[in-house]
Amino acid sequence: MTLATATRDGKPSARIVLLKGVDKDGFVFFTNYESRKGRELVENARAALVFYWEPLGRQIRITGRVTKVTPKESDEYFASRPLGSRYSAAVSNQSRVIASHAVLERKLIQLKKKYLDVGPPRPIHWGGFRVRPDEIEFWQAGEFRLHTRIRYRRRGTRWIMDRLSP
Repeated sequence: MTLATATRDGKPSARIVLLKGVDKDGFVFFTNYESRKGRELVENARAALVFYWEPLGRQIRITGRVTKVTPKESDEYFASRPLGSRYSAAVSNQSRVIASHAVLERKLIQLKKKYLDVGPPRPIHWGGFRVRPDEIEFWQAGEFRLHTRIRYRRRGTRWIMDRLSP
């Protein structure tokens, strides 16, 4: 999915992230909390998600408030990741400038020696975020660009549905 964030002063940024879960509380993904997206979500806890399926002519747009998942949820997901992915999360200072790729390789060698084949524990700076939707829009391509757009807006515990003009 595409995740769009913004700094406190409104400078936008978007990137593709992996959706790892959907539950009654929202849409969950995991990252380094100190990455650009992590820092932006901490200072401006609102985000937009976009799912796009070009062959189907469909799109879903979601906006909402963002919170960190519980440490237990982050621990459980981290433990389920392939060993290499756990090592990578532990050695990378995501989005930060590094002198060379060799720096990462040296850190990886040191970490592997320390934790052998059991793998590293979840870094404190790594975990999940949950986007609790306030608005969800379903878009379907239509002939002559007369697309179908249905929007749901959260109002307390209810959802209000609107049909939008393309």
